[in-house]
Amino acid sequence: MGNTGNREPSGQDLNEILQVRRDKLADLRSRGKDPFQIVKYDVTHHSAEIKEHFAELEGKTVSVAGRMMSRRIMGKASFCTIQDVQGQIQAYVARDCINTEDEDNYTDFKKSYDIGDILGITGEVFQTKTGEISVHASKVTLLSKSLQILPEKYHGLTNTDLRYRQRYVDLIMNPEVRTTFIKRSQIIREIRKFLDGRDFMEVETPILVSNAGGAVARPFETHYNALDEDVKLRISLELYLKRLIVGGLERVYEIGRVFRNEGVDTRHNPEFTLLELYQAYTDYEGMMELTESMFRYLAETVCGTTVITYGGTEIDLGKPFARMTMNEAILKYAGIDFDTVPDDEAAKALAKEHHIAYEERHKKGDIINLFFEEYCEKELVQPTFITDHPVEISPLTKKKPSDPTKVERFELFINTWEMCNAYSELNDPIDQRERFAAQDAEFAAGNEEANHTDEDFLNALEIGMPPTGGIGYGVDRLVMLLTDAPSIRDALLFPTLKTISK
Repeated sequence: MGNTGNREPSGQDLNEILQVRRDKLADLRSRGKDPFQIVKYDVTHHSAEIKEHFAELEGKTVSVAGRMMSRRIMGKASFCTIQDVQGQIQAYVARDCINTEDEDNYTDFKKSYDIGDILGITGEVFQTKTGEISVHASKVTLLSKSLQILPEKYHGLTNTDLRYRQRYVDLIMNPEVRTTFIKRSQIIREIRKFLDGRDFMEVETPILVSNAGGAVARPFETHYNALDEDVKLRISLELYLKRLIVGGLERVYEIGRVFRNEGVDTRHNPEFTLLELYQAYTDYEGMMELTESMFRYLAETVCGTTVITYGGTEIDLGKPFARMTMNEAILKYAGIDFDTVPDDEAAKALAKEHHIAYEERHKKGDIINLFFEEYCEKELVQPTFITDHPVEISPLTKKKPSDPTKVERFELFINTWEMCNAYSELNDPIDQRERFAAQDAEFAAGNEEANHTDEDFLNALEIGMPPTGGIGYGVDRLVMLLTDAPSIRDALLFPTLKTISK
């Protein structure tokens, strides 16, 4: 038999190739060698670990396990490459050295095993004449038979839609994808470490809720059969976490899935991971300090540097983050000073003049936000805190004592993306009831994303909530930034995809 890699023999029908693999499994089973009967395998080392500690491990026996990604058969001796979670390592498999108690073992390795099979290999660590650190096999164990074929190795799995639908194959064939999701896990672990170090307490709150509030989004709806009630999937973590602040838990956070019935694009997925935290006795300035410190910490620990690159653009997370009010940003990038615009009608006239679409229900604050989205977001590449949003678009935020048309709120923009949203939280139950009433009116006027009055939350505020700072971060977007992922789908293991009809 000649050399074989990931390319299957040409000229064979795919169904015939797949049948050959099933026939090999049937033959193994008939000889009492069913790999699916093996329940465990003792792995002592992984590929990168062996390479990094070669000086200590040379000549010592190790056991590795993983998927066979390539194989070169040369008569009485062969080489194969095993891929595990850390990477790949070569194994040297010689007929006279492996499983001497099983005279068919080498023949099975050559003829019954295939690319994609999962093998366990025990042997001594050595270095080949070409300098490649390898394992000289003394025993090869088939742990699982692959009944499908992997993509050809030189082209990999390149169909984007198929990569997302078959993430398990994507992870096998594309090492950079595996690296992204290892980093994602590290990012979430380091977020927890950072917040735990600041005495925050991790909590869990309901996913199925009767009133999906805390954000501007349309919820998914479902029916709870046991209670005969319509319920919604949460769009935010906010209102339940604030209840815990009322209850005396002064620093709380949650990392959890939320669901928004909205479109899908490179930065939005209907199901995504949100981090929200709330800290009593601080304000949005405190949240700015926490955010800047946490982003810098994550860049250092995950990327090894505070100067990262996204899509070829260098972004410096080490410098103090810039700060601008929303109106200052609009003045800078659109040349309009909304502090001098007197009322709603004047704001709408400006929108018409600049061809910015708006709805009749919109007020001056809504128009300000539309101008910001049109002219400013695309300019905010380096880390920038945008502060002092209009009260109309911030129903859960404290007003600025110096200007009640604005609120104590900020959004952090990096690479033109909104990375987080933070408030000095509104804790006045009378003001909050009025804001909810305005949101109810918005919903009645056709805004399906408006909040609704939440009587239990209002009751909690009436019990009394201390001055509090709060913030929400899109974890998937943060993963995109720190891993240079081009789309949110590249930061989600299983992104939302339209079902293919059969």
